[in-house]
Amino acid sequence: MNAQQHSPEEVQPLKGSALFFGALCLAMANFLAVLDTTIANVSVSNIAGSLGTSTSQGTYVITSYAVAEAISVPLTGWLSRRFGSVRVFATCFFMFGVFSLLCGLATNMSMLVLFRVLLGFSGGPLMPLSQTLMMRIFPKHKSHAAIGIWSMTTLVAPIMGPILGGILCDQYSWPYIFYIKMPFAIIAALACWKLLQAFETKTIASKIDKVGLGLLVVWVAALQIMLDEGKDRDWFESNRIVVLAIIAVIGFAAFLIWELTEKDPVVDLKVFRHRGYAVSMVTLVLAFGAFFATTVVTPLWLQIYMGYTATTAGYATAAMGILAVFIAPIAANASSKFDPRPMVFVGVLWLGGWTFVRSFANLEMTFSQVSMPMLYQGLGMALFFVPLTAIALGSVKNNEMESAAGLMNFLRTLAGAFATSMVNTSWEREGRYVHAELAGLTDRSGMASSAMQQSGMSMDQVRSAVDWMVQKESVMVATNQIFVVIACIFTFAACVIWLAPRPAKGVDTSAAH
Repeated sequence: MNAQQHSPEEVQPLKGSALFFGALCLAMANFLAVLDTTIANVSVSNIAGSLGTSTSQGTYVITSYAVAEAISVPLTGWLSRRFGSVRVFATCFFMFGVFSLLCGLATNMSMLVLFRVLLGFSGGPLMPLSQTLMMRIFPKHKSHAAIGIWSMTTLVAPIMGPILGGILCDQYSWPYIFYIKMPFAIIAALACWKLLQAFETKTIASKIDKVGLGLLVVWVAALQIMLDEGKDRDWFESNRIVVLAIIAVIGFAAFLIWELTEKDPVVDLKVFRHRGYAVSMVTLVLAFGAFFATTVVTPLWLQIYMGYTATTAGYATAAMGILAVFIAPIAANASSKFDPRPMVFVGVLWLGGWTFVRSFANLEMTFSQVSMPMLYQGLGMALFFVPLTAIALGSVKNNEMESAAGLMNFLRTLAGAFATSMVNTSWEREGRYVHAELAGLTDRSGMASSAMQQSGMSMDQVRSAVDWMVQKESVMVATNQIFVVIACIFTFAACVIWLAPRPAKGVDTSAAH
């Protein structure tokens, strides 16, 4: 046992300025950890060029962080039981700042990938621990405010990542996407250690489940690499992808069997026995994956086919986070007083409805016509995510809270990775199919080609111009078709939540122990 241990009943929630700064530091930890999942996305080509490697190798900057984070997130429960929640949180937050600095100082791709792996391992536990510690420092009657603040940062950070990354890359250079996080992380980590020591949890000197940890590393790494490389290698036409898929499936099956039968598992999968939690996770995976898919396709379409810069495309996409910021605290308060299931249903259905509206887009749209539907769509994100968190964490026992929060963040991360891979592949394939269909129907009479030749264009220029017009229209049709499919997924996810029972209790602020 460690010296500084408290039961929840002995510790009073923070008040006044201590509560303000404590909440600010915890929110910052979650914001920076989630931000790091997307901030490097728009900078891959700059990083690869600067370090003298190919763009395909540059994608390992994203993959390495995602794999490490996905592995460390579900370990949060065990780490907290073994070393204490506050100690794990403050250490990971401090090291997150250190490894952010080292990423910026990397002089070759191997160094950068190594530091990104260590950054991912440090960042993973920050998400669930910031969530559970936030609920502990707030008075019990204000637990909804804790959920609202945490949810706001979770929703806004992945949208802000590409914008901030693009601006820093364009105005300065790629190392600044890592440098900018370092001072915030280190200062906030030290502040958290000072403010939150009284909330340290009891520790249990349990041995680590080495087999479970090994299986977790194997199947998560194989799955993440398969998802990242699948599109470029034409999926199962590649032996490498087939092998990775087999490893992921066998590893996952072995992991499930082992963890469900192990006395002290590294990941407590028994939380899925609670129907409310299990149904919430199905809804989360479907709805968050669908949401993430729209945030992946939209900036790509705007930059490649609508002529937007990375920054302008980021501003358009960021509109989705504006209403979410204001509605999240209101949604959290309402979900603590009323049955949160109708709110989740309406929120997810709202997301689906506006996604369907966006499926009527065209190439003549103005910036406001692109961004306004996303602004309204953001309302649904707060209505869906905040009460869903309340249902999920309100369905488990107090001593299962950190394991449940860790698994929730893990599934959200995995849903985002899976959705990114699937939507990119579907988008490209559908675009090629529509292009082939339209190419045979374009300018059959040859009048447009003749007019362009008469204006002084060569035949090669005419062919190139016509092909580009067909390509733009093809991608526009493909984008709209994908949005229709995503709208259907949202609708299905909205209906799933009714399989969950009404939560018997609110989220207990003393639960994180």
